[in-house]
Amino acid sequence: ARADPAADMTEHYEDEDEGPRERTLTNLQVMGFIAGFWMRRPWRLTWVVTFALVAIGLDMAMPWAAGRMVDTLTQGPAVAPDAWRWWAIFIGLGVALALVRNIRDKPWCQLAAFNMKEMTDAGFARVQAYSADWHADAFAGATVRKLSRAMWAYDQVSDFLISRFARPLNQRSVSLDTRIGGALADSISGNAAVRSFGAEAREEARIAGVTSLWRDAVIRTWYRFTDIWLVQNLLLAFLQAGLTGLLIHLWTRGEATPGDVVFGVTAFMLMSGYLRNLGDNIRMLQKGLDDAEDLARYMRTDPQVPDTPGARPFAPGAGEIVFEAAGFGYAKSGRRLFSDFSLRIQPGERVALVGPTGSGKSTFVKLIQRLYDVDSGVIRVDGQDVASVTQASLRRAIAVVPQDPALFHRSIAENIAYGRPDATPAQIEQAARRARAHDFIARLPGGYDTLVGERGVKLSGGERQRVAIARAFLADAPILVLDEATSSLDVETEREVQAAMEELMAGRTTVIIAHRLSTVRSADRILVFEDGRILEEGAHEELVRRGGAYARLHAVTLGAA
Repeated sequence: ARADPAADMTEHYEDEDEGPRERTLTNLQVMGFIAGFWMRRPWRLTWVVTFALVAIGLDMAMPWAAGRMVDTLTQGPAVAPDAWRWWAIFIGLGVALALVRNIRDKPWCQLAAFNMKEMTDAGFARVQAYSADWHADAFAGATVRKLSRAMWAYDQVSDFLISRFARPLNQRSVSLDTRIGGALADSISGNAAVRSFGAEAREEARIAGVTSLWRDAVIRTWYRFTDIWLVQNLLLAFLQAGLTGLLIHLWTRGEATPGDVVFGVTAFMLMSGYLRNLGDNIRMLQKGLDDAEDLARYMRTDPQVPDTPGARPFAPGAGEIVFEAAGFGYAKSGRRLFSDFSLRIQPGERVALVGPTGSGKSTFVKLIQRLYDVDSGVIRVDGQDVASVTQASLRRAIAVVPQDPALFHRSIAENIAYGRPDATPAQIEQAARRARAHDFIARLPGGYDTLVGERGVKLSGGERQRVAIARAFLADAPILVLDEATSSLDVETEREVQAAMEELMAGRTTVIIAHRLSTVRSADRILVFEDGRILEEGAHEELVRRGGAYARLHAVTLGAA
């Protein structure tokens, strides 16, 4: 028996705005998480720390030089050359400090940009690997906010601890930051489709592409502002030179006392220094640690259904599905749904699952896809234990057409090719024709380049279904799952979609989940589920003649019609 991987997860509490959360981490744990990203590039970090220390030394040397200059001034105009020498040292230290900080901050910008990108990528990959239960409990918008918030929390904490240098962003980097949020929300809200097609790695690569654009743009932005900061500090140094030079000139003429000079120097340093309120600094640091905590916690939480060590790619075959004494129960329900469940679906067979809500139909399909692990027994697809192969390769062999297809806010062509991203335009069009989708696509202003809107809101239910069927045609998987694929369609649209599905089912092992019995008449075998058990099985006419549970469902359907 396999242990429930979710059983040992840390206790969590419910947050009505953001869904389930695990208990909070300590500030030290969050700091350790952030420090782990610093250590990914030790030489760049060493460079930054080294020049930060040099900058501190120069900063501390400036009052010392000012003191020596004042000491010289008190000796009278006779030592004017020495006074000018200390003045030059004082001004040189200011210029050197500005240059050293600039040398420090450009590698720091690179370190921050790379680490913030990788932090977002790692967080997205970890969240994407979480179970279907986790995603059902979490709000996609909250998850996106936690990932993007943690990225900026890294910047806030790092700046406070290393340089306390504020970096505003221009419109380009802000726009790309928004794009990151949109891309994350698009992929996370469509997680069911991503998992169905085993496309996790492709989505991670897509997010990495967006974050790479952001990284490059923000490095240029931060470089620009560090250069502006250098110019500003050089201007301050020249102003300081002018002010102190004027004071010394007045002193040499007896028009200013050493006290006047010291006052001018210290007043200038006070006005131009970095005066920050200690309480504000502490609040900034704490806010950064709090914002990074969610992502730090994600990285400490293992996926609930991981690939087993040494898992091999699934080898697609003819599409045989076998349950051998399988047992399963949802952890939150507290009861077992399947107990000692055994079933064999032959290659190429059409099997329909009917029964009341909660009887186990959808769970049956999720177990085939290994969205959950069975508690006991084994599930084999083409003779391979689904727990011994990689999840992504297994799901690529199972095409799913759900009741409400999850489309991405991308072009129709991209949505159709989601199961086969290397498909040519001709192959995409052929799949659309077979799905009876080409005609409505051709009427759209942008044709196959038309954006469908978030979750496909720009298309009707029937159009979304046909796009999903075209996607399944193109994926060309040996196993097909039709999950209430026509239940929400009008009669005319259902007829068109049904014709497309008949062609799609040809030569494939097909599992049909349906409440409307009109859609299962052509099945080779109908399984009547109740509480995780199969009450009856057989062909439509045979089951009607028996007068059992299926016959009663059929009579109810006829009465409703």
